[in-house]
Amino acid sequence: MNKSLSTLFAGLLLWCAGAQAAEVTVAVAANFTGPMEKIAPAFEKATGHKAKVSFGATGKFYAQIKNGAPFDVLISADQSTPERLEKEGQAVAGSSFTYATGKLVLWSATPGLVDSQGAVLKQGNFKHLAIGNPKVTVYGPAAIDVMKKMGAHESIEPKLVLGENITQAYQFAATGNAELAFVALSQIYKDGQYAAGSHWLVPAAMYAPIRQDAVLLVQGKDNPAAVALMAYLKSEAAKQVIRAHGYEVSP
Repeated sequence: MNKSLSTLFAGLLLWCAGAQAAEVTVAVAANFTGPMEKIAPAFEKATGHKAKVSFGATGKFYAQIKNGAPFDVLISADQSTPERLEKEGQAVAGSSFTYATGKLVLWSATPGLVDSQGAVLKQGNFKHLAIGNPKVTVYGPAAIDVMKKMGAHESIEPKLVLGENITQAYQFAATGNAELAFVALSQIYKDGQYAAGSHWLVPAAMYAPIRQDAVLLVQGKDNPAAVALMAYLKSEAAKQVIRAHGYEVSP
């Protein structure tokens, strides 16, 4: 961030802190749970505003927003949902921006089960593989793309267990209800350390880029806390947290 933008952002935060404290209701993609659990209290400390956060699948949030759910901001797992909401008049036109690019990982709680090339998918020596439901999560279609490129989708499809969101897919593997799961890197990586078990960081070329956008919803356009949160997500403080969980973030 250049000096002028830093100065502008600092001024905005000071203005927000000086204004009457408000509350922003935020719908957050499940894969972003870890970073948001740190960002929300830091945002409150920096601005005086409070973030009321709900975590879940982006597809379900879209349906809820269309049906009048009282959210001010959507922190999405994709770009397409914020774009649709803008076009349909449910979000403020031009307000969306990419706050992170996600990465896909094949993970098992069992050490040694997942190899460094993902060959376990072709070997098939497992009973269940969990993924996020492709109809409501962006990481689900990415997982299917990977299996197809490896020529393993047809044999694995009967073994698939669908989670309502990427958090549930992770939980299936963490509890042993599935030997494997395709999860977001952010769920098993923090501050340079991977969670126990075994994993394969899927090469980015094997699936479409998972660019994740945030958007200001129409309900939040006059809410100073919502406007402040959108600004805070662009701050270096927020970006440091996001990077620490394995996402790519633009400078």
